[in-house]
Amino acid sequence: MTKIKGPADLASPHEILVVDDEEIVLVALRETLIRQGYCVVATSSAVEAMVLLRQQAFAVILTDHQMPEMTGLELLAQARELQPDATRILITAVLNLTTIIDSINKGEVYRFINKPWLREELLATVTNAVQRYELICKNNVLQATLLSMNERLVRLNQDLKQQVGEASRENQRLTATNQALGQSLLSALELCLKIVETSHPAMARCARRVHALCRAMAARLALPADQQQALEMAAWLHDLGLAGLPPQVVNQWEQAPQSLTMSEQASIRRHPILGQEMASFTEPFQEVGPAIRAHYEHFDGTGYPDGLAGEQIPWLGRLLAVAVAYAADSDGGDLALDAVRQGSGTRFDPRAVDALVRALPISAPVEPEV
Repeated sequence: MTKIKGPADLASPHEILVVDDEEIVLVALRETLIRQGYCVVATSSAVEAMVLLRQQAFAVILTDHQMPEMTGLELLAQARELQPDATRILITAVLNLTTIIDSINKGEVYRFINKPWLREELLATVTNAVQRYELICKNNVLQATLLSMNERLVRLNQDLKQQVGEASRENQRLTATNQALGQSLLSALELCLKIVETSHPAMARCARRVHALCRAMAARLALPADQQQALEMAAWLHDLGLAGLPPQVVNQWEQAPQSLTMSEQASIRRHPILGQEMASFTEPFQEVGPAIRAHYEHFDGTGYPDGLAGEQIPWLGRLLAVAVAYAADSDGGDLALDAVRQGSGTRFDPRAVDALVRALPISAPVEPEV
């Protein structure tokens, strides 16, 4: 038994196994295929061929049929078990139609070549055989890739379902938490209003008027929902800091501010800061506190508590300032509006004054003070 391997492949990276017990035929087949650039492994023994099939992969198996150790069909039948993707070709001088049909039906043989063969027929058959092997290999890769992608898709779908479930549960928890927070915020707001109403009833009535004006301005300006809520909360709580001062000081400030002592005036000027601190429970609406703190700032920088001017003053604070000034006149009307207009550009932002003017027709009626 001999094993002969051709030179480096020029036409295909795959090897061809040639088996024939006749040395002359073996050499002829080997040389014909080598000259075409194929890499050839040749052996005259079917037993040796079986050893080779267990050791390395072949694209094509080309074997004679009549051999002493086993027939070519027997060799190809066993080769099919070892290397099912290899293309199997049988060379024979005696064709038995029954054997041919049976072999083809079982998938043991891809093509038959008659002895003596035609060179062109042999080469065309081998070329087709190599191409068939390459197509099978590519298909195997594609199938493996598709299977891997399908498995990955299944895992991704499972992960997605799990994430969707977790997100749904988290949304439910967040919804419940937000509802609880909203209820807590509403309760805290109501408590603050009751505290103000108990100690300063007039201040509570003024807060209602300021709230109605701020709500109308927010609608006219089409403020985002979060800013609208923040402005309305600031309207309710804008003078909350005054609840921490002695009632007589607050009453004196409202009726005769020039009669306050310097210490009392300092307390009054700090009340927006105290109001911001007392309204800290509105933290989810982060603009409430700054608006309360800034609503006594003046557009020209002469206000308090921080001496801010122009765009330094939070926008909601500028809107709140004009609403508070207008609502301070319990009768409202043209006199109150004229007073606000006179402060445009000095005490108030002109844009905020304009927002108030446009909002008055749609604001709730100002509640008369009793």
